[in-house]
Amino acid sequence: MTQRIGIIGHPLHHSLSPLFQQAALDALEIDATFASWPTPPEEFAETVEGLRADDCMGCCITLPHKEVALELVDELDPAAEEIGAINTIVNDGGRLKGYNTDAPGFLRGLREAAGFEPQGRAVLVLGAGGAARAIVFALREAGVSRLTIANRTEERAQALAKDLTRGRFRPDAMSLDVDRLANAAPYADLIVNATSMGMSGGSAMLETPVPPELISGSALCYDAVYAPPMTPFLQAGEDAGARIAGGLSMLIYQGAEGFKLWTGREAPVEVMFDAIPEAMREG
Repeated sequence: MTQRIGIIGHPLHHSLSPLFQQAALDALEIDATFASWPTPPEEFAETVEGLRADDCMGCCITLPHKEVALELVDELDPAAEEIGAINTIVNDGGRLKGYNTDAPGFLRGLREAAGFEPQGRAVLVLGAGGAARAIVFALREAGVSRLTIANRTEERAQALAKDLTRGRFRPDAMSLDVDRLANAAPYADLIVNATSMGMSGGSAMLETPVPPELISGSALCYDAVYAPPMTPFLQAGEDAGARIAGGLSMLIYQGAEGFKLWTGREAPVEVMFDAIPEAMREG
């Protein structure tokens, strides 16, 4: 029986996951299809319940469902529970298990694709949603020296900082305001955009959360957004003379983690990268 896997989100017109996941399944001759399952919020719970079917291996989850999904699974991986968001569900004989592969996927992309070691560095994370939660968790585990979270709604940034405070790791929180950012952005070794600003097709696709004059030329600007390859935020980083890295590596590496959870096989990462159109690999 051919198995099913898919990606659930709303909207999904930008998703590359079906391309590279299907290429990986085919390369290993696994009898499964990977599809796009566009799902508005009001249909999300019903769609997740359908993952229990015998022919379904699970799914990955993207905006805007990563936090809501926590309440719909039977079991949570400990890291996912602490992060407070899941992006991967595995169907284990009708029992749904939730995982977060964004955290290890981000770190692997940061280290292998961008060549940046976060230990002991000062970091500014922009955003406080599901992706930001995973990124802050990953950076905490990697041993950054200082971390600031900036979000449009400061209260949400404060909540994330409180949730992931542990021992000596105590993130600062502020609003996503240029005057406030001036106290953090110029001193950051790494600035991560985990908002939807700059995303192709989004309402703020022409906007950057940080202007170039606030970015240090010695920093790395990493955008979790992968479409388009050159976002306004990355352009701002380039204009400031900083190094830049797009979100394609995080997308592929988090997908590789999910692939292993669904299939029990190591993902053919090179096949995944090769499946992405050349235009999306450039920036």
